[in-house]
Amino acid sequence: MQTLTVPSIPSSASNSQSFTDPAIRRRKTRPVPVGSITIGSGFPVAVQSMINEDTLDIEGSVAGIRRLHELGCEIVRVTVPSMAHAKAMETIRDRLHATYQPVPLVADVHHNGMKIALEVANYVDNVRINPGLYVFEKPKDDRTEYTPAEFAEIGQKIRETLEPLVVTLRDQNKSMRIGVNHGSLSERMLFTYGDTPEGMVESALEFIRICESLEFYNIELSLKASNVPVMIAANRLMVQRMDQLGMEYPIHLGVTEAGDGEYGRIKSTAGIGTLLAAGIGDTIRVSLTEAPEKEIPVCYSILQALGLRRTMVEYVACPSCGRTLFNLEEVLHQVRSATVHLKGLNIAVMGCIVNGPGEMADADYGYVGKQAGVIALYRGREEIKRVPQEEGVQALVDLIKADGNWVEPEAV
Repeated sequence: MQTLTVPSIPSSASNSQSFTDPAIRRRKTRPVPVGSITIGSGFPVAVQSMINEDTLDIEGSVAGIRRLHELGCEIVRVTVPSMAHAKAMETIRDRLHATYQPVPLVADVHHNGMKIALEVANYVDNVRINPGLYVFEKPKDDRTEYTPAEFAEIGQKIRETLEPLVVTLRDQNKSMRIGVNHGSLSERMLFTYGDTPEGMVESALEFIRICESLEFYNIELSLKASNVPVMIAANRLMVQRMDQLGMEYPIHLGVTEAGDGEYGRIKSTAGIGTLLAAGIGDTIRVSLTEAPEKEIPVCYSILQALGLRRTMVEYVACPSCGRTLFNLEEVLHQVRSATVHLKGLNIAVMGCIVNGPGEMADADYGYVGKQAGVIALYRGREEIKRVPQEEGVQALVDLIKADGNWVEPEAV
C-alpha cells in the first residue's frame, strides 16, 4: 500500500464496505453507477479527483489515472474539450484495461459539447455537463428580462441537444453528473434569479426534468462555488427542493478553486465537512491547486474525522500541558511511525493519568504516562501492563500483535 502524509486505502478496496458512525444519518439517495463504483446513501461516500494531464497525451493520462487510483481515488475525471480529446478516451480506456485494470472514468464536457459528449459517452462511465455552458446564450446589452417565451425557446433547444446524450447514457446504463458552478450560471438564470443559490438550483432542476422526461435517472448533482457559504446554501436548498419534489439524487460535494496549502484544505473541509455532518453528500472532491495526488489524503481525512470511512489509524492525543510526563509530540511521532500502515484502529497517546483513560475511552489501545519514566498500556478501558517508557512503543506493537490486529507493512 502506498502512502502520503496520511495513508491511503489500496485501489482494490471495494466501496461496498459500510460506514461506521451512527451519529451521522445520511440523506436517502438513489444508487447511481459510475463503473464499478456506486454512488448513493447505501454505499460509502466515494472519493474523486481529476488528472491535470492533457487528455491528448495518452501515456501521461494513463499514468495520471493509474497513479490516482493506486492512492485510493475511486473515480477519476478527465477533461474533454474537443472531439479529438473525446476520441482519445477510447485509447486511454483500452490502455488502462490492458496494462492495469478498469478505472471508473468521468468525462468533463463544457461549451456546446453535444457532439463531444455523445462521442465520449461510449468510452467513459459518466459524463459531467455544466448547465451554464451547455447551450450558449448570446447576451444582449439592452436586455431587462427573459420572457416566458424566450425561456421556453431556449429550454426546447437544451432538450434537443441533451436528448441524444441522455438516451445513449440510459441505454448503456451509464450516468451523468449535472454540475452547476456558481461562477458560470447561464444568462437566463442570472437575469431571473441573480447570482444566487436559487439560480444554481433552478439550473440543475431544468436539466433534471429533461432527463426524467426521458426516463433517465442515473443522475448525480453538484452545486459548487469557491465561496463556502454559497456552496453550503446551494446544496441545502437543492436538498430542500428535491425533498419537495420527491427526488433522491445523490450529491457530489466540493468547494471549487479552493486554492492550495493549509487554507485550501481548511476551506474545503469547512464546506464539505459541514454538509457531510448534516447527512448531505455521497461523493466528494477536494480541489487543490496542487498535484491531484495531494487531494486524496484530505478527502479520506475528512471522511475519517466524521466516521464515514475507516481507512487509516485514528490517533487521539492530548495537546500536552505541565502534567505531561514525556515528550508527547516525539512519542506520538514514534507511535505513528510504528502503526501508520494499519487500518481501522483507534490509538490514543495521552500525557498523564488525569484525563488519559477518560478522554481515550473510545480508543482500541492507549499509551498513557503513568509516572515519571513509566507508561501504562490500555486495551480499551482496561489497563494491561506498565512498562518503562523506552519500551513503550514496542510493547504497544506487541499488544496489537497479540490481539491479532497487526499486519506487516508492505515493502516499499
